[in-house]
Amino acid sequence: LCRRELQSQPPSLAWESPPPKPRRSKEGSLCPAVRRQTRPSPSMSEPSAQTADKESRNPAAQLLLGLRWGRLEEPLGFIKVLEWLFAIFAFGACGSFSAETGATVKCNADPKEMTAITVQFGYPFRLYKVPFDMPVCDPDSTDKRTLHLMGDFSAPAEFFVTLGVFSFLYTMAALAVYLRFHSLYKENKRLPFADFCVTISFTFFWLVAFSAWGKGLSDVKGATRPSSLIAAMSVCQLKTAVCNAGATPSMGLANISVLFGFINFILWAGNCWFVFKETPWHAQTTNKESSAEQGAVDKQ
Repeated sequence: LCRRELQSQPPSLAWESPPPKPRRSKEGSLCPAVRRQTRPSPSMSEPSAQTADKESRNPAAQLLLGLRWGRLEEPLGFIKVLEWLFAIFAFGACGSFSAETGATVKCNADPKEMTAITVQFGYPFRLYKVPFDMPVCDPDSTDKRTLHLMGDFSAPAEFFVTLGVFSFLYTMAALAVYLRFHSLYKENKRLPFADFCVTISFTFFWLVAFSAWGKGLSDVKGATRPSSLIAAMSVCQLKTAVCNAGATPSMGLANISVLFGFINFILWAGNCWFVFKETPWHAQTTNKESSAEQGAVDKQ
């Protein structure tokens, strides 16, 4: 029926009146052909346009899409990631260190009381500011005398932590340049040269930092031993009291920080060669060697 109706309708001219409304079939619905003509076609470009608008409005997505993660597989990028991680480990282990030492004092005079002395210390290791109370062991007085630990080892510790923080910040900035602006790093000759100079500087500073902090840590261990604490109390040198060693400080985290400093020195020293290969100096040396080899071949 629908086909007959469509075939029976004469072609309408431009000046004629608009065509009549389509008839309904017996079932009361429009003809399929008419429905296909009158139904609005969905726009296929709307979802893609909306997705493009969302991506253009999100700068974080554009930044992540622009990063070339394949650069991390190269030595120049992979070593920077290791430097970034071990810098966090180094200044985190040293800056968060804390321990305690102690001793026990038992007075000989009545009442024979035993006093436990506990002293807590940590970063930045200004031990001369760490107080503790010493019993007087006088039967006529119950007062206690305030003493302090001996030594100030804040200079090597703070230098170590500061270098770790600066290494963390520089490696993060260098990774951003390697991954996002690698073409600029290749084209601009000043960037590889500056990176090479900074890498050599950090290598020297890490050598000084972990060596100084290792020496400072050994001095901290000597100043915080229970025997050193007993030697500093005058009541233990007399016969009025009996002093015994208490808790020995656990220095494991501090030892690990020195190890992380040594690893940072090795990483920065090894990275000097890979950064040097990006400088114009290495390119000139390679060109001279290749020209010399070519000249030797031509002579033969």
